[in-house]
Amino acid sequence: MEQQDLQCSMQAVEQSCAALHVSDPGIRSSAEATLLAFRKSPHPFYACQYILENSQVATAKFLAAATIQEAAIREWTLISPEEKSRLRSYCLQYVMARVETSEGYILSKILSVVAALLKRGWLEYTQAEKASFLEEVEQAVAGRHGLAAQRFGISLLEALVSEFSLSTASPMGLPAEFHDKCRASLEAGYLQKFYAWAFDASVMVASKALEGQGENQESAICTIAIRLMTQILNWEFRGKLAVLGKSRASTLSSSPASRKSSEQLQLWHDLLVSPAKVTWILNFYEHIHQKGNAWLDLPLSVVVRQLIVLMCSLNGSIFPTDGAGTQEQHLQRLLNCIISWIDPPEYVISAVLAGTSESEMLDGCRALLAIATLCSPSSFDQLLLSFRQTGTLSLLSSLTCGIIKASCVRESEEPSWTYEALEVLLETWTVILQPADLSQKVPLPPSGIEAASAVFQTFVEFEMKLSESSALDEDDADDMAAFSDEAREDRLSAVALIARTVPSVSLSLLTMLVSKCFSEIRQSLGSETTTRCLEQLHWLTILSGHVLADPGEGETPTVPESILAVSAEPATHPAVSLSFALIDVAQQSLDATFRTTLSPRMMEAIVWFFGRWVETYLMPDHAGRGPSSTPSGHEGQGVSVGVLFDGRNALNAAFGKDGGGPAVLEILVRVALTSLTAWRGEQVLQEYVSSRLLPALVRRRNVCVQLLSMGSWQELATVFARQDQMLLSLSDSVQRALSGCLCRSAQGLANADAANHYVKDLLMPMAASLAEFSGRKDLATFSQQPNVIHQVSCVLERLRGAARETIPRTQKAIFEVGVSIMKPLLVFMEIYKNQPSVVYLLLKYVVVWVDAEVVFLEPKDTTTVFNFCVQLLSVYSAHNIGKVSVSTSRSLQNEAQTEKYKDLRALLQLLTNLSSKDLFDFALHADENPDVAQVVYLGLNIITPLISADLLKYPKLCRQYFTLLMHMLEVYPEKVAKISPEGFSQIIGTLEFGLRQQDVEVVNMTLSALGALGVFQYQALCKGDDGLGAQSRTSGGDDVLSHFLKLLMHFLLFEDYSNDLVEPAADALLPLILCNTALFEKLKQELVQRHQDVESQERVSTAFHSLSRGIEIASTIDRSIRRKFRSNLFVFLNDLRGFLRTR
Repeated sequence: MEQQDLQCSMQAVEQSCAALHVSDPGIRSSAEATLLAFRKSPHPFYACQYILENSQVATAKFLAAATIQEAAIREWTLISPEEKSRLRSYCLQYVMARVETSEGYILSKILSVVAALLKRGWLEYTQAEKASFLEEVEQAVAGRHGLAAQRFGISLLEALVSEFSLSTASPMGLPAEFHDKCRASLEAGYLQKFYAWAFDASVMVASKALEGQGENQESAICTIAIRLMTQILNWEFRGKLAVLGKSRASTLSSSPASRKSSEQLQLWHDLLVSPAKVTWILNFYEHIHQKGNAWLDLPLSVVVRQLIVLMCSLNGSIFPTDGAGTQEQHLQRLLNCIISWIDPPEYVISAVLAGTSESEMLDGCRALLAIATLCSPSSFDQLLLSFRQTGTLSLLSSLTCGIIKASCVRESEEPSWTYEALEVLLETWTVILQPADLSQKVPLPPSGIEAASAVFQTFVEFEMKLSESSALDEDDADDMAAFSDEAREDRLSAVALIARTVPSVSLSLLTMLVSKCFSEIRQSLGSETTTRCLEQLHWLTILSGHVLADPGEGETPTVPESILAVSAEPATHPAVSLSFALIDVAQQSLDATFRTTLSPRMMEAIVWFFGRWVETYLMPDHAGRGPSSTPSGHEGQGVSVGVLFDGRNALNAAFGKDGGGPAVLEILVRVALTSLTAWRGEQVLQEYVSSRLLPALVRRRNVCVQLLSMGSWQELATVFARQDQMLLSLSDSVQRALSGCLCRSAQGLANADAANHYVKDLLMPMAASLAEFSGRKDLATFSQQPNVIHQVSCVLERLRGAARETIPRTQKAIFEVGVSIMKPLLVFMEIYKNQPSVVYLLLKYVVVWVDAEVVFLEPKDTTTVFNFCVQLLSVYSAHNIGKVSVSTSRSLQNEAQTEKYKDLRALLQLLTNLSSKDLFDFALHADENPDVAQVVYLGLNIITPLISADLLKYPKLCRQYFTLLMHMLEVYPEKVAKISPEGFSQIIGTLEFGLRQQDVEVVNMTLSALGALGVFQYQALCKGDDGLGAQSRTSGGDDVLSHFLKLLMHFLLFEDYSNDLVEPAADALLPLILCNTALFEKLKQELVQRHQDVESQERVSTAFHSLSRGIEIASTIDRSIRRKFRSNLFVFLNDLRGFLRTR
């Protein structure tokens, strides 16, 4: 290019870079187009070099560097080897000439360009060419060409390691296999060398780096050298060597392997854990540490500490198999240095509070966590005992206690470093007390018991002070979130784990404090003391709940083992004492006078506590085992007074059916009833009662038996059944949950007749009120009154809650209630057509009711249910309720507006429920057989016009739709051939939409639906039937299944997806291939012909042959063929995906 052309190009780029910052979108758009054209221009290397050397605009220089990389990768096969070498040399010389300038980020970009160019040609270069280049880099890193070259050499190695790592590699449009080969090559032959070079470079400049204030060139070189070492330790090693650098415990290991891998392990051992090298790093940091606070946050100090923390994580075969002695010596060596960062804790924390940097102390905490991950509690404790009188657990305890005290200092805001340090230390305690592999769990040594006790007592002491000081704060930002917030929950769970290590001490302390607070509240009613004590009691209640019981989410909660291990009589067992202390508080809340003293927040804590406590402790199923065990013949057998009680017997005597259980149950039911009726407007409290406490009470049958005999429960049921205004004022969710709990308790009755009678007594009065309303002559005006709408809504919510808790012995009653209100519901659907909220509640009730009843229905009742649903759908369709166009309402992009489609989701769920049970096969008379598929497809025809691609972008609606579609195509594929062309086209369009989704669940269901469609067509072809018939081709004449075969092959070979989708994809792909083997062969040939070299062609051809191996043409696709094809597909993708995909 001529000089004038180069100048014009530079000016155009500079002006466009400047125009990116103007406010005029037209100018910005034009500038972007100019820059994009420059980046895409052919052979722009001379223009880029001219810009780099002459431009004064940093953005233009950065763009020029990026363009060199992009163009070189794009035109790699067109560039001669000489020009490639010239480009690389130019970039290296450019950086060398300016290494001491302020163009830091531009030089970094150019180094990354060099790294990308090297990687692009890495597999083409001979070993000698690689060795020659890296020898020059080694000389630079070794300082033979001066400090500037040394800094440049190390930075180049950083760029190389970053480029060759899979997670940070630049896109090159090459197969993923190429990137993996480059990674493996660097890992096997060069990473060790790079680490050694970086270590030697840091040793060379270390003494000078410590001079001055760490701002000289040697300090910068030492910093980047050690940063390179940490980068290599964080490398994701694969194959026979595996360093899990991103996990808490880094593992450098190998299988019993080849001689070469053993030699590599020995080299890594010499580099990373040899005493001489480790000691040098530790001594180097010790010199930094002695320079004081001014050095702690310098980049050099930070990277050295990061390296030391990473060294604490080394594990595995890098250590000789000498009974872990070498590893223990390695950890002792590291800990001997790290201890100066955190010990003595009081001095270190005081210094940080006074203004010293906290970074060193935080890294010390992280190092303790890394070490604890690798050790048993006793070996962790022994690490310090080798050179001092107290163990590591004692140090951990003192440090944790000190951080707790510092975090409770009341300032304008909590110091962030104390929060972070406490999280790391509590995680360390969790790792020690509850390792990820529970088979490795071992008891704490005696010193650890004392250490844990000190931590718990300190935590309680200072949290109590914090609660007291915050009691009168007007800004109660935490509110109930104090124990529902995830971070606070994690902290309390970790502290509870520590408390359970010393249950006698921790539970006794909590009991004493609860009793003390409660006593002071009673003695100082209405004063500031009451407020402070209530705040403390609130916190103690939450902590007690965490210590005594696990949440039990998804599993049956049991009493913690350490609490069961405490042997004592019931009256003195610490868990019994603490529980009764809080039961006393709950009982006093029933007193109207005392209740005025309690805050709603305190009541919420009480209800939350017992919702968690009940399932673990109250009325265990039998005396001899844990509270959740299977009943046995020992139920009711007590233990003689004076005999030493083990934990189970003591707890059962205190809270079992034949002990204090019924009395406690009576109190809790009274608390629930009072919370619902006396605390009006306290929605959070009422939600906790209905969603936590009551469900816990009715979950077990033996408790329900006791409940139904209690006057308090009968009172609650009576108030509910007569639709008392006190309960009708509760929120919809509370109404629903309360109804479900009352109906669920029927499992405690002796037989199904009694249970059905009980449920009918609860629900029939409400059903009668709906029937009465629907029959009024003035219904058109009467129904629109706010109080009537409210009552109808409440009744629908109650009926929905009852239906949701259907069990076999109450099914009949709930079915009869539903049948009795079918006509009223149709009337209400008509009359409330302009009240979307009522329509939605009505639809949700029907959805839940059908879902609960469909598995129980007798054939004679099936037609009744189906006819009702068809009528309901028809009424809905007639009024077009819920039909909202996304294109006409931008506000629907808002998640809150998505609720306008909840009625549509409900209808889809109703159709899914209807299709889930084939009852017509058991009908007594053919003319009574309800055609389930016909009913569901009728429903689909009604609501399909409302479904669009825009609506399917909403996750809940999308999942519900594909759930239904998958079921229908799996069970009734023959119906597909009979529906209208428009309906079939709609289904095909949504299947293609589903295949392109990011939601794994949606894609899975789409694949299942495709597989079902393919199997139906294949079996029809084998039998000589029409199968899909005319539906098998689109209006344009294309074969539908062939279209999906192409889509699915492209999806599997070239797109990103979860490995969980491979099996369902195999089940979908197999019938599609069998339906169109000619197209499959054509797709194979197209992929083969994409490659010019014979080796690649043979590889593709062999992979396709292996995919179809063992798959024989048969009239059915049985399980063995599916299994074989799944296995073939895994091998096929493993062979081709990395080879064909580019990045």
